[in-house]
Amino acid sequence: MLYAGLDLSRKRLDYHLLDEAGETIEHGAAPPDTDGLRGLSERVARHRQPLRAAIESMTGARFVHDQLELHGWQVEIADALKVKGLAPLACKTDRIDAWVLAELARRELVPAIWLPDPTVRAERERARFRLHLVRHRSSLKQRVHATLLTHGRPCPVSDLFGVSGRALRSLAASAISADSVPSTATSRC
Repeated sequence: MLYAGLDLSRKRLDYHLLDEAGETIEHGAAPPDTDGLRGLSERVARHRQPLRAAIESMTGARFVHDQLELHGWQVEIADALKVKGLAPLACKTDRIDAWVLAELARRELVPAIWLPDPTVRAERERARFRLHLVRHRSSLKQRVHATLLTHGRPCPVSDLFGVSGRALRSLAASAISADSVPSTATSRC
């Protein structure tokens, strides 16, 4: 069995590969995108051994987790605060973090977080996005009401965005467009 520690940053994924005795097999970096992770999987596959990996919990870790599991890796996402408690280091670099995570995976000490399956995560993401849209819609409605009050036009109906409010808005819009059309009757000499 091989053990990999993965440290993710915005532009690269540092990795450190250990064998069962704790000897370094390979270390390096790969782009943290689909192609880069596929290349990393192909590079590590040449060792022809099962692989257990650990990556710290951060933005993008779930993507890396899912992509590498598609390539047959067993990946755990480690709680970043608990990892820091297990291995407090004065000199903290991406390469050292990757080695620490590989060592924790080798010793089976990864403080893993629970990760729901991709279907549940997708449902949760849709619910979060819908909530975001509802809050944004409410904010825009409040802004319209505030703008009307700022210009001395309080809303004459209880719900400006209901049936009677839409009728009132269409009347106002037609009145505004009629006022803004220049008259062709007057001409310049």
